[in-house]
Formats: sequence, C-alpha cells, structure tokens
Amino acid sequence: MDLNKALNISAAGMDAQTMRLRVIAENLANQDTTGSAPGADAFRRKTITFENRMDASTGTATVQVKQIGQDDAAQPLRYDPSNPAANADGYVKTPNINSFIEVMDMREAERSYSANMSVLQATRTMLDRTIDLLK
Repeated sequence: MDLNKALNISAAGMDAQTMRLRVIAENLANQDTTGSAPGADAFRRKTITFENRMDASTGTATVQVKQIGQDDAAQPLRYDPSNPAANADGYVKTPNINSFIEVMDMREAERSYSANMSVLQATRTMLDRTIDLLK
C-alpha cells in the first residue's frame, strides 16, 4: 500500500532533521570553546549536508545525511592575554559560530520536522479510516 511508503518517507525526513538538531545543539554548546594551547584552533562550527537516496525496496526517494563536516571559515580573534590559548600577541582564536545563524537553522529544522510529522499523522488517519471501512 502506498501509504506505507509515505510513512517511510516522512520518518526519513524526521530522522534527518533530528540529526540536524543534534549538530546545531553541539555548535551552540561549544560557542565559547577555545583551544587549550597557545595559538591553538578553537572549536569549529559543524555543518550538515543531506542527499537524496533511492530506496530500491520501495521505489521511493528519501533524504539521508550525506556528511557532517566543519565550517572552515576564519576564526575570530579576541584579545585575552590571560587565556591559556592566547598567542604571543595575547589573542585567542574563538569559534566561528554565530548563535543567530544556529537559531535560524534550528527553527528551519523544527518546521521541516513538524511538516513531516503532519504528513505522518495524516497518513495514519487515512490508514485508520481504511481499516474502519474494512471492519
């Protein structure tokens, strides 16, 4: 029945957005994490990319996580000569994380997750109605 395929597609979308939220949470948790040695790099923002995957058993296209990478953008410097990670000039590399961007990504992931949840609920309702008709 095609309704089962709809359930699988929605579940894959929800899994992908859950992983996206995990990456965002990790970025936000580490937004103040500097290196531990003088001149060492700070935490680098993680990124997530998705890809389309054809499920051969059902013949449907679903989403999956392609890669969790890192943002190689420059790390801002902050003057803090007392920090153990400060270089010879007293500057510390700070994470290249912008909390505003992370929150916007979080809201987008939440909307996508909710949309997939709505499809899942509608599909379940349709299955329930079909079963009721067959009784």
